[in-house]
Amino acid sequence: MILMKDIIREGHPTLRAKSKEVQFPLSEEDRKLSEDLLEYVINSQNDEMIEKYDLRPGVGIAAPQVNVPKRIFALHFDENSGENLSLIAINPKIVSHSVEKAYLSAGEGCLSVDRPIPGYVPRYARVTVKAFDIEGKEYKMRLKGLPAIAFQHELDHLNGIMFFDHINPKNPFAEIDNAIAIDRASGE
Repeated sequence: MILMKDIIREGHPTLRAKSKEVQFPLSEEDRKLSEDLLEYVINSQNDEMIEKYDLRPGVGIAAPQVNVPKRIFALHFDENSGENLSLIAINPKIVSHSVEKAYLSAGEGCLSVDRPIPGYVPRYARVTVKAFDIEGKEYKMRLKGLPAIAFQHELDHLNGIMFFDHINPKNPFAEIDNAIAIDRASGE
């Protein structure tokens, strides 16, 4: 089980490295890693588990955040969030995206960042993505709103990009052209 002590923090070189493609069939190690990442985000949204294991809530976590530079991440939204999505993405890609942008009005957070970093993070409002599941089966889906933002946040981790790299350094709350604000707090 992944705990907060297993999550590396900003400044660690793995968070700035480009992750490697994963080979199929998955090794037992990669399968377990994938399942552990998903288990973390599910547990981190459960009040009893948060209390028991001192977890920080999140909707996503990427392999580089546990110091494994591989192209794997997990996302989980339960029905309480208004979304119902739970996935493991291996070798994920964005195949198309909207011109329209979106951002979280409260800003983004990250399990690997222990400080609040104010500012808008421009993302695509809608994305069509492709990835593989743990059985090696490719899937394609369209995401919008919070799931689209979370997918892009985790994909950035696989490319050594942190969310705050996207914030306008001179004016963190500058209006973003052709963008919609999403009024939801995000743990990741």
